Amino acid sequence: MKDSLRHRFERVEHRLAELDASLADPALAADPARLRSLTRERSQAAERVTLYHRFLQCERDLDEARRWLGDPEMADLGRDELARGTQLHAQLEAELQRAVLPVDPDDSRNAFLEIRAGTGGDESALFAGDLARMYQRHCERQGWRTEIVSESPSDLGGYKDLVLRIEGEGAYGRLRGESGGHRVQRVPATESQGRVHTSACTVAVLAEADAADELTLNPADLRIDTFRASGAGGQHVNKTDSAIRITHLPTGLVAECQDDRSQHRNKARALAVLTARLRDRDRQAREAQEAAKRRQLVGTGDRSDRIRTYNFPQGRVTDHRIGLTLHQLGSVMEGALEPLIDALAAARTAEALAALDGSP
Repeated sequence: MKDSLRHRFERVEHRLAELDASLADPALAADPARLRSLTRERSQAAERVTLYHRFLQCERDLDEARRWLGDPEMADLGRDELARGTQLHAQLEAELQRAVLPVDPDDSRNAFLEIRAGTGGDESALFAGDLARMYQRHCERQGWRTEIVSESPSDLGGYKDLVLRIEGEGAYGRLRGESGGHRVQRVPATESQGRVHTSACTVAVLAEADAADELTLNPADLRIDTFRASGAGGQHVNKTDSAIRITHLPTGLVAECQDDRSQHRNKARALAVLTARLRDRDRQAREAQEAAKRRQLVGTGDRSDRIRTYNFPQGRVTDHRIGLTLHQLGSVMEGALEPLIDALAAARTAEALAALDGSP
């Protein structure tokens, strides 16, 4: 292990001791927000220290196994233990490298996933519907619960826009890489001459704030409008103005919910979506300075302009950020996104580790 990495974990040990001392202070109970923050940090530090101690024990076991090699009666056992320990040592060291990477506290949260039709007219709306189904199937595979917060169906099927709430441990952390432009190449159902068309949708994944961590919104900054929810007819059509649209006047951000017949519940959900959008806006502002340098390196094209292409004639899907092409379009559209999500996560980890190696 590099000395720099060892020193990082020694600092984590010291920080853990400081956190234990702070959490033992009875006065901390008067500050619930700080208590939650320190408790969360303490849990993460404890996991890292436990892993570091496993690594140190493995080093001691390897030293012991090497000593056994000099004893004829223990040499065979020493070689076996050395082989096993060397493999475990490499595994633990790799885990330690990943463990020192910064942890985004939002990664464990629920998520809002927004899909909006872009260029391509009716075909784009149909593709938005396909993406919605793809993500709902993927969430089923993960054991996550989904619900539609708001929707604007198109005339020929699909959606002009759709907002899904996804409830599940780590939903945001796993899906955050789905944000960006999704392009489809296929023959539309409305195409009579069999020509391949290109259409696009945008996807945005936002972290849902915990109730205790939500932003405090000034009621004077909000305009709340009620309206009658649109629907396909029949029993689902609202007879009252229960749908809610909330506009945050300082920023112009808008959120609406019409899924529930209860105006109160629709208002609560719309506020949750609006809060998530405001938090994401703040996050982007904080990251803008660091991202500017990276954007200069990759050129003028915005990364979110096109992150993935779904090519139906060739049965392939390509993630342009990592140069990954899979000839598994059918399974991907059925929700099997794990190969794409895992590959993107691995690439980001490698990038972060490379940056860590260059830091003091």
